[in-house]
Amino acid sequence: MASDTPRGLRGNSIYQIFIRNQSDEGTFDAAIPTLERAWRLGFDIVYLTPVHPIGTVARKGSLGSPYAIKDYRSVDPDLGGEAGFRRFVDAAHARGLRLIIDVVYNHTSPDSVLVREHPEWFWKGPKGKPAPRHPEWSDVVDLDYAHRGLWEYQIETLEQWARFGVDGFRCDVASLVPVPFWVEARKRLSAIKPCLWLAESVHKEFVAEVRAKGYYAACDAELHEAFDLTYDYDARTELEAAWAGTGPLSGYLHHLGLQECMLPATAIKARFLENHDQARAAHHFGRGARLRSWTTFAMLLPGTFFAYMGQECAITHRPSLFDRDIVDWNSGDPAFEAWFQTAQLATKAIRAREPDFSVQELAAGVILVKRSGGSKPVAALLNLDGRSGRIDLPGPIVGRDLLSGSDFGLERMVELMAEPVIVELEGR
Repeated sequence: MASDTPRGLRGNSIYQIFIRNQSDEGTFDAAIPTLERAWRLGFDIVYLTPVHPIGTVARKGSLGSPYAIKDYRSVDPDLGGEAGFRRFVDAAHARGLRLIIDVVYNHTSPDSVLVREHPEWFWKGPKGKPAPRHPEWSDVVDLDYAHRGLWEYQIETLEQWARFGVDGFRCDVASLVPVPFWVEARKRLSAIKPCLWLAESVHKEFVAEVRAKGYYAACDAELHEAFDLTYDYDARTELEAAWAGTGPLSGYLHHLGLQECMLPATAIKARFLENHDQARAAHHFGRGARLRSWTTFAMLLPGTFFAYMGQECAITHRPSLFDRDIVDWNSGDPAFEAWFQTAQLATKAIRAREPDFSVQELAAGVILVKRSGGSKPVAALLNLDGRSGRIDLPGPIVGRDLLSGSDFGLERMVELMAEPVIVELEGR
């Protein structure tokens, strides 16, 4: 059990940067100004998609996926090399930000250093050569953790980056790498420095699919033996059904309750609306009140809030993972960014201060979220589907709205509002 997970992570927020598509230059140096932006918006942790050289064999797109890694122990010269990475790490630390990097330990590119030097460490396909277990991942080949030498190599690589100054690791498809490996890695690295461990756990449906094929897949509860945080993908199917109107919001709310009782007490979820693999939130919801309501909900959920670069500006286009596809920062919405900053600073303080979470669906798509257990309990009324009409509140909501800064009061029967409110309750 990762019993040393810092409880304070619940009051933290993560900001993801894809260096290649963050700026015109696509380098570490060009991305340094965005560290100031992340700090100003109230983020504590910056997470970088893989910074290593990309393989050339079987590439997808013009530049290849950063998840088809050629060499775990070096930095892509196109991003600025090791010297540029050093400047970026130092710049993050100078602003009080922790920096974590993506490690992709399930697979490498077909022309990786490890394929050349240790082909015996790979899963073999029907032709007896390194191959992917999942054919759609055609630009990679899968590692085989039955080999102890591979464990040593991978852990020594993590130790290298921890000594370099990295503060932790986001571990790609961590569910497909044996949990005992992650447990040993965490233990070994703790002798160097405390590190943050974020698992990209997978959809529960994918766990079932992989196991049905006879391959290894860990569920989220198993991953928390080694990890501080796991992705919220185990509830993603229910969440996206609610967004699309093909399933009730109650399905997602029910799964939140399951997470609370089926994961270890120390487990923390990374809560997000979007990332490099998912469509933009502003693409789903537009740039109006529905986007603000869903963003507020994600920020108030138990766990650590996680945003992808450009989300704070309500940018609608998700950059390609395989090509040069620069974020069009000029297409962002300055008004939404100002709102996002207010909401992010307010909600991270709430998550840190008020440990208890409850949610009640008052009508279809209309929820009342409460955070309590600390000094200043709050209630948030969120109209997630932009509905109109009147609803009956379970009790009055009176206090100060942290999003507008205005006094706020509602009694029992009220007309639905489009905009979200987070009310610091009076006299509680």
